[in-house]
Amino acid sequence: MFQSLRIAPALLAAFLLAAPVAGQAQSADAYRLPPAPITQIIDADPTPVIVPSRDRKLIALMGRENLPSIAAVSEPILRLAGTRVNPRTNGPIEARTTYLRSLSFITVNGGAEVKAKLPEGMRSLSLSWSPDGRWLAMMAEARNGLELWVVNPKTGESRWVSDARLNAAFGAAYGWLPDSSGFLARIVPPGRGEPPVAVTTPTGPLVQESKGRAAPVRTAQDLLASPQDEALFEHYFTSQLVRIELTSGALSPIGKPGLYSAALVSPDGRYILTTRVKRPFSYIVASGRFPTEIAVIDWTGTVVKAVVDRPLADDLPPPFDAVVTGPRSVGWRDDAPATLFWVEAQDGGDPRTKVDVHDRVLMQAAPFAGPPTVLADLAERFAGLDWGRRDLAVVHSQWFDSRHETRLAVNPSHPGAPRVLVSRNYQGRYDDPGDVLMTALPNGRQIIHFTPDGRGMYMSGPGETPQGGFPFLSSMSLEDGKSTRLWTSSASHYEQVLDLIDDTRLVMLTRRESRTDNPNFFLRDVKDGKLAQLTRIPDPAPQFAGVGKQEVKYRRADGVQLSGTLYLPAGYDKDRDGRLPMLMWAYPAEFTDAGVAGQTVDRSNRFTRPGGISHLFLLTQGYAIFDNPSMPIVGADGAQPNDTYIEQLTADAEAAVNAVVEMGVADRDRIAIGGHSYGAFMTANLLAHTDLFRAGIARSGAYNRTLTPFGFQSEQRTYWDATDTYTKMSPFTFATKINEPILLIHGGADDNSGTFPIQSERFFAALKGAGATARYVVLPNEAHAYRARESTLHTLWEMTDWMDRYVKKAGPRK
Repeated sequence: MFQSLRIAPALLAAFLLAAPVAGQAQSADAYRLPPAPITQIIDADPTPVIVPSRDRKLIALMGRENLPSIAAVSEPILRLAGTRVNPRTNGPIEARTTYLRSLSFITVNGGAEVKAKLPEGMRSLSLSWSPDGRWLAMMAEARNGLELWVVNPKTGESRWVSDARLNAAFGAAYGWLPDSSGFLARIVPPGRGEPPVAVTTPTGPLVQESKGRAAPVRTAQDLLASPQDEALFEHYFTSQLVRIELTSGALSPIGKPGLYSAALVSPDGRYILTTRVKRPFSYIVASGRFPTEIAVIDWTGTVVKAVVDRPLADDLPPPFDAVVTGPRSVGWRDDAPATLFWVEAQDGGDPRTKVDVHDRVLMQAAPFAGPPTVLADLAERFAGLDWGRRDLAVVHSQWFDSRHETRLAVNPSHPGAPRVLVSRNYQGRYDDPGDVLMTALPNGRQIIHFTPDGRGMYMSGPGETPQGGFPFLSSMSLEDGKSTRLWTSSASHYEQVLDLIDDTRLVMLTRRESRTDNPNFFLRDVKDGKLAQLTRIPDPAPQFAGVGKQEVKYRRADGVQLSGTLYLPAGYDKDRDGRLPMLMWAYPAEFTDAGVAGQTVDRSNRFTRPGGISHLFLLTQGYAIFDNPSMPIVGADGAQPNDTYIEQLTADAEAAVNAVVEMGVADRDRIAIGGHSYGAFMTANLLAHTDLFRAGIARSGAYNRTLTPFGFQSEQRTYWDATDTYTKMSPFTFATKINEPILLIHGGADDNSGTFPIQSERFFAALKGAGATARYVVLPNEAHAYRARESTLHTLWEMTDWMDRYVKKAGPRK
């Protein structure tokens, strides 16, 4: 199949001609609306979300704004050092933010709902409960920035805290103090002045020089590209650390302004752990790899402990488990007054180095004068830490090559040989022990929720089996990691454990749904068998109430178990309506174990409603949807999965098509394939290498892997390490073989690594040069995920129109 990679003359001509992408002037069509009832469903109120207070006595119920307008998404933004910032607010951009539109409070054990009294039209985000549960703080958008507000959950009264403008360029700009008396915040430095004025006349060329230093960096968007960008980055990302008093709003500056990407107060409130980036900046990596100083300071800004002064980290090796040398992942121990922990690589940061210990976890208590203590030596990469008490913490580690995870019980007071609690393939679904449930200390820090006898810890997980998902509450032994189920969801409902409110009666906060019941929040008393409904959120899309849904299991030709969810239009009758046109929507995944790849889960008891640009909206137009059919790419026994990507992908797709055709619900001559991002890459490859599908829909994909030469998705090898694989996996290489209609949609401001808009632009040029039937749609100002209402509706119109033209109305294949 891959013996010849010669480019056809028609394809070569597409690149020799200096012409616009479409070969003619591109038109700016008006936004279109999809057929009913799609628009009505899109415009329905979004489902609220909840945030329990840290003492678990109150729940904030937050109503969210619906999709923003294209005008809002098109507001000027800055793309600096891997981050997009709104210069008007010095915070997140509209396309990446969901604002609060309503707020109310409910008590866990009953009582009237209290509605927050917010100023008319106020938009807020980044909500956070105070440690004592008496206040809920938020960032509110003002005319010239972001302000700090608080709400009293008992009365609903809200008030403005300070006239300081928060600086959220690096993310959430404030945090509560441990005693709930105020906040540590990053604010726009007073008197900052106007932003640097762009110089329209260059003073010279832009020059980058490697000087023989290897820097194999994956492709990324929004990087610095000029001295003007550097100046803008310093202007908008520089902040002043301040203490803000809750009662008076008084500000106390802490040290001098700097490029603080993080600032965390110690659990006892005495110190601040700061992360500050500095020059020299880079044009090939984001700010997270800029030179960085991590230090502990006091409330005057004086450095108490210098943790690390890290140089520019643009030279990490390509493998995923490559890390910087020196201290990293620095944080506070949650169950101690002021103890730092951090991690140091023992392999020079290169996972290819053969050593017994790859990472070491260390601790050091205030006043940080003595030598650090080794908490644990890890044979894998550090992946997290759950703090519990003086004699117990759980250290997580993972290794990408094997997809293996380990969880170790360690004694922080007397570190020694750790006990292995969990050792498994983290992609496995049937043996997932769940995650540790946490409980809050009076200072707001989260620690492990231990069982009353102290010999176990509470866990919650999805409980996936071939028969379905059965979420559970369990206790895990701290001696040997064995789990005991305390409660399991019934088969009729999918009920997730969100929190454990009372561990004596096992009272849990849960989110409960079924195939016909939309999700709501409940209080379940396990011992008494009682179930109290806390919210009554209505069905956001009752038009989908009659949609058919079933899990379909089938096997690949080599025996790998596969599955997918089949959706059928409301009222469909196979005997009466016969075979339907179908859209398959999928996303490939790489595995190292065929058994794990074949673990399927029946999801028929889950509540399903579409939103945004979901392909499920096509159900309203008479299409069957085969959703997320398994597309595993397996590299067993050390083999690289992608070396047989095309062969395995083809086998996956053939099995899926055969399964739905044999059921009698799909017309083999009227099946389309589609996907977003890596799913778009899959779509183009299936059209290039098979004749299984009548058409394709590819959104925001990457099609030429030479443009992502230092790795992509789960591929760690570079283009020069695996040239043949990169070439064979690129549908761009085989554009002349695509003879089915393909719809390409791409956000004009895509911010995802690797999926630059030029990927779709050049792929369309290749398709056009080869004489293919293709349509290329650019959504102005949209990122990788499309957000504006106009863009969302237009995308759904494009998908429906494409399916109607090339699938629904298509006759038998010739």
